[in-house]
Amino acid sequence: MSAKSRYLSVIAAVMLSSLTAAVAAAEVPAVFDSKTCKADYPKSSLMNEEQGTTSMSFLVAPDGAVVEAKLEKTSGFKSLDKAAMKSISACKFKPGTKDGAPAQTWTKVDYAWKLD
Repeated sequence: MSAKSRYLSVIAAVMLSSLTAAVAAAEVPAVFDSKTCKADYPKSSLMNEEQGTTSMSFLVAPDGAVVEAKLEKTSGFKSLDKAAMKSISACKFKPGTKDGAPAQTWTKVDYAWKLD
C-alpha cells in the first residue's frame, strides 16, 4: 500500500469515526405546545397596534422546566418581548433528549405577535 493510499485510508477512518460520534451523540431540542402555552397581548401594545416576532432561546431541564431564558432578537417592542419571555418561561416543555434519554437542552422559540 502506498503512502498516499494509507493517508487516504486514515482520513476516511477519521471522518467515519467523527460521523459515528455525531450520530451517537444526537441531541433533540425541547419543544413546547404553542396551542396551550400562549402569552397575553400587553394592553399598551394592543392600543399602539404593535406587532412583531420575539426570538428567544430556552435552556430546558430534563423535567421540562425552563432553567434559563435569553432574548435572541427583539420584536422591536419591549412590552411584547417582556410578555413573551415571561409567559413562555413559565410553560412546561417536552424535554429534549441526548442519546434517547431526557436531558437539559437549549431550544429556540419564535413568538409571533399579530393583530387580527
